[in-house]
Amino acid sequence: MNKTFEKEYTYIKNKKYRDNLDILVNLLPDYFFKVAASSTGKYHPSFSLGENGLVRHTKVAVKIAYDLMNDEAVTSVFTSDEEDMMIFALVLHDGLKHGLNFSKYTVFEHPVLMANFIKDNKTKLSLNDEEVEFISSLIASHMGPWNTNPYSDIILPKPKNKYQKFVHMCDYLASRRYLDVKFENNEIIE
Repeated sequence: MNKTFEKEYTYIKNKKYRDNLDILVNLLPDYFFKVAASSTGKYHPSFSLGENGLVRHTKVAVKIAYDLMNDEAVTSVFTSDEEDMMIFALVLHDGLKHGLNFSKYTVFEHPVLMANFIKDNKTKLSLNDEEVEFISSLIASHMGPWNTNPYSDIILPKPKNKYQKFVHMCDYLASRRYLDVKFENNEIIE
């Protein structure tokens, strides 16, 4: 198992999802594990800047999801497998943030690139078509209302269902500049 997200893997109850997530994490480009969450420093809190910042941003988005999933008032509408797949999606949501071949700046269409990356690697996974489509749709729509860019003709999908909206909300909250999450060795201090 990839050590970077060892703790986050424990949040996933179904071993099949943990194993498939690990396969995909190990296929991510090396830069994912090194770069900041924001190439300009404008759109993320200080803990997600600098080396390993994208990993820390991802961990916070996953932790927000996990904590909300432990509040039945928030997530009693999700099955255990749905919760697992939402965490799966959050671990990978920015996996190709700088594209397939490292770009200096965030690649606008990174949500669609990552969704397609999962589909392109489906033969390496034990997920069925519905699971691949579900997870991919969560990732493709994670940018929420920020789905257009004046420098791109691509229009990203907006979250439509409760699962997509939940994933977007967790990513959105993890990017708020007023957050002050403490880390030690790239692990959240509780």
